[in-house]
This record gives sequence, C-alpha cells and structure tokens, in this order.
Amino acid sequence: MDLSPQAITFAHANSARFLTEMKELLSIASISTDPEKNPDMLQAATWLMAELKKRAFENIQLLPTKKHPIVFAEWLGAGADKPTVLVYGHYDVQPADPLDLWESSPFEPTIRGDLIFARGASDMKGQIMACLKAIESIQSAGAFPVNLKFLFEGEEEIGSPNLEPFIREHTDLLKCDLALNPDSGMIAADIPTVVYGLRGLAYFEIRLRGQATDLHSGLWGGVVQNPANVLADLLAGMKDKDHHITLPGFYDRVRPLSAIEKQEIARLPMDEKYYLAGTGARKLVGEKGYSWIELASTRPTLDVNGMYSGFMGEGSKTVIPCYAMAKVSMRLVPDQDPEEIRQSLVKYIEARLPVTMTYEVIVHAGNPASFTDPNTPGVRALEKALEVVYGKRPVFKREGGSIPVVGHMKHLLNAESVLTGFGLPDDNLHAPNEHLNLPNWYRGIDTLIHFFYNLQP
Repeated sequence: MDLSPQAITFAHANSARFLTEMKELLSIASISTDPEKNPDMLQAATWLMAELKKRAFENIQLLPTKKHPIVFAEWLGAGADKPTVLVYGHYDVQPADPLDLWESSPFEPTIRGDLIFARGASDMKGQIMACLKAIESIQSAGAFPVNLKFLFEGEEEIGSPNLEPFIREHTDLLKCDLALNPDSGMIAADIPTVVYGLRGLAYFEIRLRGQATDLHSGLWGGVVQNPANVLADLLAGMKDKDHHITLPGFYDRVRPLSAIEKQEIARLPMDEKYYLAGTGARKLVGEKGYSWIELASTRPTLDVNGMYSGFMGEGSKTVIPCYAMAKVSMRLVPDQDPEEIRQSLVKYIEARLPVTMTYEVIVHAGNPASFTDPNTPGVRALEKALEVVYGKRPVFKREGGSIPVVGHMKHLLNAESVLTGFGLPDDNLHAPNEHLNLPNWYRGIDTLIHFFYNLQP
C-alpha cells in the first residue's frame, strides 16, 4: 500500500512547526573549531538526541571521540528482510566571522522573503532537519518501510579527524545496506540533481630550508640561493603551459569518463557563463581538451593554497629568508591513490631540488575520490523521488569537492552512499549571510518521503 500521500499531507500540514524546530537547532552556535563553543557543541548533540527520542528511536547514544561526540540511534523494526539505511549528518558549523558582514545575527535565524539566514542553514543543519521531518511524516502514516540508523558527527567542518577511527571501531553497530548523505546540493532550485561522484583530496605542506638563518641581502645577496625563489620555481613547474600537471605518473590511474557519463554531463547547464558568473573571474583557464564542467568535477587538480617566506610585515626588511613554505592541495578522481600522489610529489621535488636546499613534505589530508554507480537501488530511488516532486528527470553530476565520510562508508562498511541535499550554489556556505531557500527545503522533505518509500523491496 502506498502511504506517501498521507505522509506528504502530514508534512504540508506541519510545515510551520517544522520551520520553528529547525530554527531551534540553527540557534545553537555549534562551532567545532572554537574550544569556547564546546558547551554549544554538546547542546546541539543533545538537542538531536531529544529529537530522535521524540520519534521513538532506540539505542540512542552520545558516543565520545577524542574531540566532539557522535550521536547514534537506530530503529530496526522493519525486519531483517528490509534494507537498513544509515543517515549521516554533521551538527557542527563554520565560524561566523566576519560578523560585521552579516545582515542579521548568524545564530538568530531570520527569514527574508523565501530565504532563512543563519549559520548552518544550508550546511548542514537544514539538510538534517529535512531528513528528520521526512521521517516523522512517514511515521505519522504508519510503519516505517525500512530500518534506520543515524550517525551525526560534530567534526566535519574541521576535517572529521576522528570519524574514520570511530567507524572502524563500530562497524557492527553501523552495519547497513546503504548510507543517505544529504550533505550535497542542487545546481538550481528548478533543476533536481543527483550527485554520484566526489573528488578526493591530497593536501601537503612543502617546506624548503637553505642557510641556517635569515641573511642581510646587501651583504650576502648574490652568493646564497634564496629558498623563496627555489620554491616559486618548483611550484611554477608543477603545471605546463597547457595547465597539464607535470608530477610523474600523476594521471596514470585517472579513470576515463564513460559514454553515458559524457551524455549526462552534456545535459548540465553549466557553461562558461555559469562559471564566470559564479567565480567573478575575468577569464577561465584550465587543462586543454576538456569542457569547463569536466574540469570542475571530473578531472584532477593541483592548486597552491598558501605561501610563506621571509619578512611579511608592514614596510620593508631586506633579508634573504632561510626557509620557504607552501601549502598545496590536489583534488583527486577515481582511481587515484593519495599515497601514490604523495610519492609522485616527492619524486618531482627530488628531481628538481638544488643541492643548496633540504626539503620536507607534510601530509595534512589524504582521501580518495568516491563514485557510486547510478544504477544502484538507492540512487534509482532518489531519481524517482526527485522526478515525482520536481516534475522532471534529474540531472546526474559529479561534485568537485570532497566529503571524506563517503569513502569511509564504502571502504569500512561496504555501503554505497546516496548523496542528496537541497541547498543551492548561492547559499553562501562558509561565508557571511549563509541561507537556505525554504520552498526548496519543503520540496526536499517531500522528496525524501518518496525516497524512503521507493526503497521498499
């Protein structure tokens, strides 16, 4: 029996209350990077536990990590013959700075037109609430169609340093058939979107050292090699004139796009104008031979994220610095391996580094790309749900960013992730005046209701 109309009716009748309850969660300043906000982190976690208790979930636990706790709950009443869905989310948010650029207080949710403004509205408390309210709506109509587990972490905005060991230590507790991860988004409010792939990330700090101390450039300039100059040469040489990355073997494992993927990419309304408008750049540049959407989502990258050397204060100081540092990130695609990329970087440096320098490469992150077959039952259930709610077939795309938990779910739990979310590109994630489009949020609740019913065997 299809109970989705009853659940949808309940969701629409309770939309005002749903919004009020989302505001409660958004009002908590759960900033994971700020130790002074640890009480707020605990408050957000306990708020979610209380919400799960209202929905009569079982085995609700606040599980410790080395930093912020993880909220877990489950309901296995659908039976062993029904799939188990692990719902993932993170209750932490980015800092709100700079505060003077906010038009309203970041932790006093404010509605202007169709938008609700608050830190975490889009990333990702609003997405968590869409899941919880879809689940509540289904419960109102009768027995839930599938088994459920929940994992809400508090460290995503600081790189989830304790999530992988947590999953590794709790594989039996977290065992599931698929994971629902609403930490993604849509191309536009009228373009339903299925994200089936994410780039991975390899992040390194390169340190060069020359002489023992900084030197007076008037006394020693011309006889001592400058680490800043050497590092600049190394970084410049990592790409050729066609923006092709020159690290040895860098592209050896890059998986080519399938014919079907190329067809889906061609459907995406993301041309040169889209990227120029979104970036504010005067001109786009990238590796030759690929479209802009391919470069932004399906090809690997190498970017310098920061550099430091010598005197950086006001005015002038004539020194030859003794060291130079750069932070370099590489977005990886299937089937690139972060450790192999590190080895490639080391080979590149050692082949070009002059004898005047020593070097060190520090690894800050290493997560492989993730890829979910669009033909899996979970993705097909989401596709059908989006088509019903939005009245059109969704587009399929890979995302250029990284969500490490997707890889952890795959490698540690053998569970594919269904990526969804109802945020939009202009939601100001991580920036002042973060917001969420409320009409799209309500459509998201409807979509998730259909999604869960579509999972029934």
